[in-house]
Amino acid sequence: MARFGRFGRCLLILSYTRRLLWFLSTPVVASAFVSPAVLMKAPSMNLLPKDPSRQKLVPLFAVVNRAAKEEYPHNNENYKKRTTEQKISKTASIVDNGENTIAFASSKERSHLSRPERKALERASKKQRQIRQRNGADLQKFAHNSYPLHSTTLPALTPSSTADDVMRAIKRAQNRHDGDDMNSIAQFLLHETDEVFAYGYKGSLLARLAVAALHMKNHQVATQAIQERRTEYRLSMMPMESAAIIRGLLRVHNVTDAIAMLDDELSLPLQGTALTEAGNQDRIKYRALALASISSRHFFQGEPSRAVLACQRLASLGPMVRESGLTAAEVDMPWERVLRGAAQCQIGRRAGKVESCPGIDVDLPCNVVYSVLNAMTTFPADNNDQVYELLSNALVRRVIFVTGAVTMEGCPPSDRGEAVFIGRSNVGKSSLVNMVTNRKSLAYTSKRPGKTQQFNFFAVNDKPGREKELKYGDVLPGEKDQDSFNIVDLPGFGYAKVPEELRKEWSIFMDAYIANRKTLRVLFHLVDGRHGPTDEDASIMRRVGDLLPGYATYVVVLTKADKNVKGAASNKKAGKVSSDVVDAVRQAMKQNGVGNAPVILTSAETKLGRDDIWRYLRLAAES
Repeated sequence: MARFGRFGRCLLILSYTRRLLWFLSTPVVASAFVSPAVLMKAPSMNLLPKDPSRQKLVPLFAVVNRAAKEEYPHNNENYKKRTTEQKISKTASIVDNGENTIAFASSKERSHLSRPERKALERASKKQRQIRQRNGADLQKFAHNSYPLHSTTLPALTPSSTADDVMRAIKRAQNRHDGDDMNSIAQFLLHETDEVFAYGYKGSLLARLAVAALHMKNHQVATQAIQERRTEYRLSMMPMESAAIIRGLLRVHNVTDAIAMLDDELSLPLQGTALTEAGNQDRIKYRALALASISSRHFFQGEPSRAVLACQRLASLGPMVRESGLTAAEVDMPWERVLRGAAQCQIGRRAGKVESCPGIDVDLPCNVVYSVLNAMTTFPADNNDQVYELLSNALVRRVIFVTGAVTMEGCPPSDRGEAVFIGRSNVGKSSLVNMVTNRKSLAYTSKRPGKTQQFNFFAVNDKPGREKELKYGDVLPGEKDQDSFNIVDLPGFGYAKVPEELRKEWSIFMDAYIANRKTLRVLFHLVDGRHGPTDEDASIMRRVGDLLPGYATYVVVLTKADKNVKGAASNKKAGKVSSDVVDAVRQAMKQNGVGNAPVILTSAETKLGRDDIWRYLRLAAES
């Protein structure tokens, strides 16, 4: 081979190698290296060329490799992938069947799973274990005394159920109006639990069950829960729960049981006990809230006599609320709802659709809203603008200017009660009238003192269309409302820039009006709360003490209380008056014969004193 050279020898070796490989790839020779089973599959595997004439060379290692993969599939990548998917599917089915997946994951077959697959397997196992614990894995163990529910998260109540489970079941049954679940919960609480269940708060669960049953109008369950709670858990009853049950009873129109529960479970504290104790405060608070619910329910149902009776009980409870030290925010009385109900009831009374309740001996006011006002004035006040706007709109529905008089002959007919506002110039009479009537420009206000120079008469709640009669002389059908009255704004005395002769005329007219006006029911004397009474104020007090008839009431009103508090309007502070001013007012009243008259603190800016003013305006409305 030396004569062929290096290149020639390479070609010769390549030629012999090619012939050798072709020879070894024949079936006869391959049978010496491959098992007979593989050779039997060889024709179907297309190991040999389809066209023998072409003598295509198939390497031996390709034949052996393909045959080995078919014979031993564990070495096949597709097989590994397929078996892994089968294992995961099998694992998922095991998880669904509730088997021990951790044991499976730690077995010999775990070696065929990747790390993410093993972690996913463990997470699925943990989730299933939590679901079994939440659903009660021991249902089969307690199958004889379990109470099934229509819930996937809580399928049944068993002796191992907790108070939270019962509360969740009650809320779900109430929200979905599931009567079957409500009956199951009632049977569980009444027959499967003892007094130590829920750490001694089983009575609270019974109260919650009663409220939910009343919401669903399931009277049987509600009655059972209420009776069980009252007889077995009376010592642990809470006032808040009793008030909630009372509201539920009112919702289903069971007023008799509601009032009986009010007098039984929310009775007044025992005499001799301190009202400032936490237990007595809760009892007083929720008794007041329950009475408010009762009154509003009767108002909305068109039962004014029962509603007024509840308001009277509220008015008698108010001083006790103040004595207990509870604030308006702590009590949080629903005055807005009660006022809306009273206003609606009064509309029905004016239309003739609502009448007094038979068999109940109570005097109805000219406007049932006044009964709510009486109760409000006995409770701690929070000076809520929204509440007092509702109050003013319910009491003052129409206001019109009737006339301006300078003599007794110019006064309107004496067919209704009258409330008079009097005071020195720049004391804030017009602003106070606008505040009380919830109007912005009923009475004219000006920075220049003495703008009001006649006796201005304003008719409140007169018949509709009355202004047309006054303006055009037309006669319209209808009558004034039962609670109609006049507001009289008198001229200011003092340093008003008016002639002395006119000032004397005002004085004579005022004396005649106070002494002879038969419809005068209340006289408000306004005194500046910043400076106290002046000589003009003392003169008015003296004349009132000498001339005012016994059928009229005299009230001293201290105005501009917000001026004594820095930033009262922006900070929503009511206002105050110094003790020196109060002492000076009391001394002047005593010296001029009106020492027993009430004193009211007001502010047109912060709306302080609206309720107190309306308490006395009622005297004019009811005359």
